[in-house]
Amino acid sequence: ATPINVYSPEALKAADAFAAYEIDDEVLENYYEFLFANNIYWGLVEGHASEMSAKRTAMENATKNAGEMVDRLTMTYNRSRQAAITSELVDIITGASAL
Repeated sequence: ATPINVYSPEALKAADAFAAYEIDDEVLENYYEFLFANNIYWGLVEGHASEMSAKRTAMENATKNAGEMVDRLTMTYNRSRQAAITSELVDIITGASAL
């Protein structure tokens, strides 16, 4: 978790970057409220982005696992089918050689 710094209006007024400007207290208060709201919004957006990233990763893993499962089941089915065909051929050849 990344901490988000929230500075008081007094700290903003004392900042070197603001020393060059004449800022009315009402404007400074509005700026402080904007910064505070912006930080809250940033936290919400960051949380949402993290959630979407986790969901995307989970879906990619599920898709990959499902693909591997389909491949294993296909291989098992093909082996069973090939064994049945081979068994039938052995029966046919055994029957033909008995004649």
